[in-house]
Amino acid sequence: MPRRPDARHPKRPASIASVAARAGVSIATVSRVMNGVAKKASEETTDRVRRAVTDLDYRPMSAGRDLRQRRSRVVALLAANLANPAMAGIAAAAEAALRAHGLVMVVCDSHDRAELQDEYLLEMRAQRARATVLLGVVASPTLTSLQRAGEPLLFVSRRCPAAPQAPFVGIDNRSAGAEVADFFASRGLRDVAAIHGPLTSSVTADRIAGFRDRAQARSIALDESAIVSVTGIDHLEIGYRGMERLLARQPRPVGLFCASDLIAFGAHRKATESGLSVPGELTIVGFDDSPLNDWVAPWLSSVRVPYDRYGPAIVEAMSAMLDGQRSISTLLPHRLVIRDAR
Repeated sequence: MPRRPDARHPKRPASIASVAARAGVSIATVSRVMNGVAKKASEETTDRVRRAVTDLDYRPMSAGRDLRQRRSRVVALLAANLANPAMAGIAAAAEAALRAHGLVMVVCDSHDRAELQDEYLLEMRAQRARATVLLGVVASPTLTSLQRAGEPLLFVSRRCPAAPQAPFVGIDNRSAGAEVADFFASRGLRDVAAIHGPLTSSVTADRIAGFRDRAQARSIALDESAIVSVTGIDHLEIGYRGMERLLARQPRPVGLFCASDLIAFGAHRKATESGLSVPGELTIVGFDDSPLNDWVAPWLSSVRVPYDRYGPAIVEAMSAMLDGQRSISTLLPHRLVIRDAR
């Protein structure tokens, strides 16, 4: 006679790991298939996963319900370029603040590439992250569709390209750029220039626009050839190549605004290789003011970004967003730090 099931030892429900093992795929692939975002999986792989789900009678149960209700402890942070010390500093502050609130942060680097950003966005959606924090964002198809669908997306440093009113934490970059122009005017520096990367970032566009508009208002000579744009994502290279171009024009600038400290380091290298004294013949103002500047760049004045305040601000904005507030804009204070100004 067959043995009857022992009610004291009921059959354990299948896990997502057992489904993945049976189908011969990763757990992430099973998750994507079940959440309808497996566009990179072949039809054969998708069928294999679904057969395994059926054969094992896999059901997400309560854990799945918690995730669908956004009770996951995981918060995704997608950074555009973690090689940038400013982004690394903000990411570190965010991790500490989220951990203090019992949350776990997962970090991905999109390298400013739209297709990679979309891949991570889909993966975090499949994993049911509580929210996704975009620390530096580029326009991309999936971003647009998720933003329109009301997915919990918080934009940090750069605003959402398609919806500037979307939840945001950052600083007033336009005002900061204007303060740099005011500084040059107060020191009597009239032949000034600027170096920046691509204007696809709202951060860079606002910094340069604020600088240009205030310079014109203060009667500072600033024609288009003095505002140098260099393509690429390596800010050191952008600064070096931008300074090459400025040294070839007349008059040479006596004041230089760089849209990041790394750009300023590259420009400084080229300027000193060319025999210019900094400061002295050339005053350079950067942006971000890394804590290392006091140690390695006493020649660099810079707009200080309050890295430590980003963490609490991100947690507060994320909580408000998850409570249904969709027009959150938190502007943190910045400050122009002057070093060896003449």
